[in-house]
Amino acid sequence: MTGPSQQYKINISPKDKLTLETLKRSRKRAHSLVVRAAIILLLALGISLSEVSRRTQLSRSIVRKWAERYCANGVRGLEDQPRKGRPPVFDAEVAMHIIKIACEVPVERGRSLDKWDCAEIAKELIRTGVVSSISVETVRRILNSQKLKPWRHHMWLSEKKPRDQAFCDCVKNLIDLYFRPLASGECVLSVDENTSIQARKRIAEIKAATPGTPVLCEHEYERKGALNLLAAFDTRTGKVYGKCYSRKRQVEFIDFLEYLDKEIPKEITKIHIVCDNVPMHHGKQVVKWLESHSRFIFHFTPVHCSWMNQIEQWFSIVKRKRLTISHFQSKGDLENKLNLFIEQWNETAHAFRWDDKTRKKLERIVQK
Repeated sequence: MTGPSQQYKINISPKDKLTLETLKRSRKRAHSLVVRAAIILLLALGISLSEVSRRTQLSRSIVRKWAERYCANGVRGLEDQPRKGRPPVFDAEVAMHIIKIACEVPVERGRSLDKWDCAEIAKELIRTGVVSSISVETVRRILNSQKLKPWRHHMWLSEKKPRDQAFCDCVKNLIDLYFRPLASGECVLSVDENTSIQARKRIAEIKAATPGTPVLCEHEYERKGALNLLAAFDTRTGKVYGKCYSRKRQVEFIDFLEYLDKEIPKEITKIHIVCDNVPMHHGKQVVKWLESHSRFIFHFTPVHCSWMNQIEQWFSIVKRKRLTISHFQSKGDLENKLNLFIEQWNETAHAFRWDDKTRKKLERIVQK
């Protein structure tokens, strides 16, 4: 015997059908919405209310309810409608005070704080007499409604120099150095210094990993001094040249340039040096040295654009792979191990992948 006939004639458009099928398969939308989409799709197939109720394990009244909602408002009718809820305890004026405090720096209100959090804003409301009491969660809900998170911060750099034609020309020059084919007598070296590398001696030896236990590193250490690593990265081959110094002056930088002059074959008649604008790189002594070494050509990165210097990428590799766990017997031991790291890097040296995507990104900066 057949069951009762269907009470609702559900006709869905192809667009609605696609939307409902997408909702039915979704794993990110609310489960209730997925079930409602399944109800409408089953009814559209001509299945009775009782059979849909059995398949979805819902009562006939619930199935009828969502069928009526869909017939009245389409797919939007399957969404939950806003509910009245408890009447607000605090009026709009209190909410405006909360938003105003969140949009001000604490120092401006005489508070010795770096940034606001919900607890401090609640205390400020009570201190200034706006309210006699308020919970931290109430403050959080009001801030969330305005997408305000004053407890978070993001670092940014103000422009020391304008992004003018000189800046664009400098960036274009670096783009040309990094991407154009080089002549047989040219090379491009990215040069910088990693300063104040600490030679720390742990009071106990580092223990290797064992099953279920990570590498163990003693927290306490003895200071054995610090070194500065001057390094040059060949942007085409990935080869690294490096030397360690106790100080960082023009004297040490010139000594490093002398080292490069000896190491790089004489067949290379143009050595392009990419470096930043610190005084050590363009002081009087350096300028005088360059006058007698014509194959060295300096190119300076714009202010606040150290990320355009590829040696910075290599320094990050050194920090991750060799300096995360500092354990050196002395400054001499630190120097030997840094030199060994450079030697082993050069055994399988490779250039960094600055491809067309990178180039287009740099060109967009110039266009702005």
